[in-house]
This record gives sequence, C-alpha cells and structure tokens, in this order.
Amino acid sequence: MNLDTTSLELAARDARGLAMDAVAKCKSGHLGLPLGAADIGAALFGASMSFHPAEPRWLNRDRFILSAGHGSMFLYGWLHLAGYGVSLDDLKNFRQLHSITPGHPEFHETPGVEATTGPLGQGVSNAVGFAISGKMSEARFNTPTHRIFDHHVIALAGDGCLQEGVAQEASALAGHLGLDNLILIYDSNNVTLDAMAPVSQSEDTAARYVALGWDVQQIDGHNLSEIANAVAKAKAANSGKPQLIVAKTIIGKGIAEVCGTNKAHGEAGVKFVAESRKALGLPEETFFVAPETKVYFEKHRATLTAAHAAWEKTYSAWRSANAELAKELDDAIAGKAPDLLAAIPPFDPAVNIATRKAGSDVLQPICAAMPLVTSGSADLHGSTLNYIKDGGDFNRENRSGRNLHFGIREHAMCGIMNGIAYDGIFRASGATFLVFSDYGRPSIRVAALSKLPTVYIFTHDSVGVGEDGPTHEPVETVAALRAIPGLDVIRPADPEETAGAFAAAFQKNDGPTMLVLCRQNLPTLNGIPLQERREGVLRGGYIAKKESAKLETILLATGSELQHALKAADELGAGTRVVSMPCFERFERQCADYKESVLPKSCRKRVSIEAGISDPWFRYVGLDGKAVAIDRFGLSAPGNVVMEQLGMTAAKVVEAAKSL
Repeated sequence: MNLDTTSLELAARDARGLAMDAVAKCKSGHLGLPLGAADIGAALFGASMSFHPAEPRWLNRDRFILSAGHGSMFLYGWLHLAGYGVSLDDLKNFRQLHSITPGHPEFHETPGVEATTGPLGQGVSNAVGFAISGKMSEARFNTPTHRIFDHHVIALAGDGCLQEGVAQEASALAGHLGLDNLILIYDSNNVTLDAMAPVSQSEDTAARYVALGWDVQQIDGHNLSEIANAVAKAKAANSGKPQLIVAKTIIGKGIAEVCGTNKAHGEAGVKFVAESRKALGLPEETFFVAPETKVYFEKHRATLTAAHAAWEKTYSAWRSANAELAKELDDAIAGKAPDLLAAIPPFDPAVNIATRKAGSDVLQPICAAMPLVTSGSADLHGSTLNYIKDGGDFNRENRSGRNLHFGIREHAMCGIMNGIAYDGIFRASGATFLVFSDYGRPSIRVAALSKLPTVYIFTHDSVGVGEDGPTHEPVETVAALRAIPGLDVIRPADPEETAGAFAAAFQKNDGPTMLVLCRQNLPTLNGIPLQERREGVLRGGYIAKKESAKLETILLATGSELQHALKAADELGAGTRVVSMPCFERFERQCADYKESVLPKSCRKRVSIEAGISDPWFRYVGLDGKAVAIDRFGLSAPGNVVMEQLGMTAAKVVEAAKSL
C-alpha cells in the first residue's frame, strides 16, 4: 500500500497535541488512549477507512466504533482532522455543558460518532451488531448487477473492554457466525486503570480469539505501515472469519513522565503537557494543527469524495432498477411503519391464552408488514415464542435469515441489538425470560440513553411462573425496568392489549420498549371493547370499566392482575372504576386533560394490584391509597397456587378497598 508516512506521522503528532490541550483545558478526561493509539487513528482516518465526512451516515461507509469510549478525545480529534463537523471550538469545549464533545461519545450528539460508548465492552458487542446488520444489508439489497453494501466495521478496544464478559459473549458469537466484515483492533498497552494489566490478567488474548474462530494478526501499533497493511489484509481476508489485530502500543506515548504506566490512563499527565508538547515539536499555540496536516486531509477528502461519487452512480442505478427495494430501504431509514393495529387480526374472543402466545400470533403480521424486523432469542425461542415463521435463521449460510440465535448470552444479545439499531436499517427485537433482564440491563440502559428503537420481548413475567421457584420469578424486575428513563415498559393483560403493545413497540422510533409477557393462560377480557383495549395500550392507561354511579373508588391494575381488579369492582359496587395501566411511561406522556379524565384527582380512594413490588404504584394511589403487591421473593409451587398464596386475588383488592 502506498502510504505517506511522513504526513501521517505529523498528523499523529497533531492529534496527540489536540488531546493534551483538550484534557488540560478542562482538567478532566483520559490521555492514555488518544496518545497511545494516535498512530492507529492516523492510519485509519488518513488511509485505511472508507467514509465521506460531508455525509456522516453514508450507507456504505466503514463504521468505526470506539469501544474504549473513555478515550473520546481520540475520536473527536480524528473526526476534526478528517473533516467531519467537529470544529476546533468543539474540541476546546471538550466535556463542557451542551458541547458536541461530551466525556464519552454519544450517538446523535456528534457527527461521525456511530455509537454511545463508555461502559467497557459495549462497543465490542455493538460492533458485532453493526457487522450482522452489514451482512443482512448485503443479502437484502445487493443484486447481481449492483453492489451497494460492502463496507467493514472497525472497532478499537482495550484491555478493559476485552475483560468485560459482554465482549467475550459477543466475540464468541461473531466467530461462530463468521462475520468477516468485522475488524477488532486491540490496543494492547499492558495497562488497566488501577495497575499494570498483569495484576488482573494473564491469558493469551490472541490464542483466545483464534479459539473463538477469528483470524489474528499481531503488529507494532506505532508503525504506520504495519497498521495500514494489517487493516488492508483484514479487509481482503477471504477466510470467512472476523479479524483481530493485536496492536502493541505504549499508553500515553508522548508524555515521558507517565507513558507506559497506569498513571497515563487518566489526566495524571496533564502537569507535564507543556514540556511534552515542546518535545513533540508543537508550538506554544494550543489546539494547533500543522498546515501540512490540513493539506494532507484536504487531498485525502478529495480521494474519498471521488470514491463516494463512484458509489453514488451505482446507487442511483440500483434505485432505478429496484424501486421497491429502494422504497423499503428509504422507509426503514426514515423509521416509517404502517398502521400495525390494522394489520393485526382480532383474536377469537372465546380463546384464553398467555400473552406470550398472543405475542407470537401478533408478531407474524407485524413482520409481514415490516420486512426489516429481526427477532432473536437467548436460546429460548421455544419458550418466548418470538420466532418469525418463514423468516429463516441468520447464520453463515443464510445472511437473509431474520431469526437470530444468540445462545445463552443475554448481555451480548442486548448489546448486539443496539448495534443493529445504531446502523439504522433493520429493526432489532430480542427475547429471554424477564428475570434475566438484569443480565442485559447495561445494554438496555444504553439503548434508552441513545434513544434506540429496540424491542425486548421478555416473558415469564411474574410469580405466575410457578414451579421454577423464586430464582425464576420476577418481583422487583418490572419496577427496576420502569426506573430506566426513556424505556417504555408495557405489561398487557390479554391478547388484544398484547396487540396494542406490539404495535406501540414497533411504531416507536425514539426509544426502546420492553414487552412484559406472561407464561400462564389468561382470560380474554371481552367485557372491554376490543378497540379500547388496543388503543388504550397506545395511551399507556385507560378506563377498563367505568363506574355507573358517583365515583367512589378507583382500582388500578396491569397484566395478569387486571382480571382481579375487574372482578373486585363487581363486588365493590357501582361507584368503582377500573383503570388498566399497561405502560406508565406512555400514560405520563399524555396530556393533562386525558390523565385527569382517567385518574381524577378528586378521587383519592385508590387501590392497585400487580404481581410485583409496591413501590412504583404510590405515584398513582398516593399516600391515601393501597398497593396490593408482592414485596418479597416468590415460592416454588404451581403458578395459580403461588399467586393465591401471595395475595394476587380479587378478594385482596376488595379487602384493601374496604379498609380505606
């Protein structure tokens, strides 16, 4: 490969200077990676990657994910030099209020940032999701005549990322699936934050990745030719394997007093910045970029622009020849969804089924109406029932498959779903038992933070699970999920509410949705008009049974307990209203008038019932009301026995109401 190493070495020097100046100015941040990996950045952004700064979301760009997000000044510096919309002023505002250069990279905030990273290991799982999306895109949209997708996914990770279990889970799956469009660069500097890496690790990472089914190269991470050649070799590899590049680097390279030690990880080197800048040949002027570096990247952008223009011709011809595929792609990128409720047939009112089974029935017409929905499960398709019929399995032989088998890897599943969602073409959904949501919670939290439209189809929602006992019976879980800002948690009560829940989830574009579904059969609530059940879920809460006399009592319920509230209302009399509250978050987004019409402030005699802890319900029942709940762990017995033993009955609701 023809490489202008002189210009790139100068660019690496300038990038080190920008990182020093930004961290020194705000007296906060991490210098180790931006300095130690500067040569990797120079090779990637200055030679090896395909991108178009004027169009940061260009469909066929190489995706770069900084898994080690604490080193954010690495990414911001190179985005600036490469010509993205990150100015010197933005670098000067590093970590400041409302800047586009926050402490860790955040999706939607900064042009060129592909994923929100910071929690270590997340970026590795995100990169696997991007790679899966890339393979799906190739299979779905490329034609024998026009190839519009053939990009690579490149992630940069350090020891901290690879120590995290989520990275191991995701890497194992990537090897199994043969994702040869994935390149992981391991910034191997022998350092973690507290100490040198050998204090906490002794494995042979290269051998581990070979065992996982990856190709591995080992290089000097400060040799520009070696870096560029390794990336070129990884891109050209025809082995059917993902690629690991182990780049040996010196953390904090450029600050002699701390480089190569764990002290270089954070801002300990700031006090040596003035002398270090001088030693690097930088002038006294801070945030300096050499004219030669600017000229180099101007020329490089011209080369990239020409490559993008050539692709545009192919893309234009593809659109002309494949109008239906082009519309499908456009709609997916725009987040368009058809009227899903209209696509879902009504359920037989005589059939009583579990909401997980209703969810399976609802998923099929949704996936027919939205052909880019994918559905995965953590080895539980047979229990979560979210398999797309006739959708095929995504694997080495079939990149068109819509069903993903994640194996027993809940955390990786949720992180990979995020990667698919970040890529913005396919709609990711995934399933496991609700009690195992804690295994994926860090990724679910990041999905909410990043406003990703992921859909979680989590089943076995309560102590109604029964015989499996307390380890598998969620009690605090729904409340814990409701505590995540931006996550809609929907717990439907019967098949028609389930239809509304799935429609709400797959039509939502500005954040994730958790569908909480039961294992046990439930009665179909035919006393409530079908359309009210469906549309009521879209609003989060609605009147399931209106009082026929002066309002005296409001009963609130969700999921499998709504049946008990309705039965209790019959006993309590004509002045009792029943409110179904399948989704607190959606209800809170309604206008004040609607909320008042459902829960009038004048009625303070309120009782809730839910098979979970009581805490979330006091926002609706108030200090004057009561919550019939389960503030303890469950029992091992048949589900109906456990429910009765723990007070999930109409009688308990009546008792609570009469005590007020």
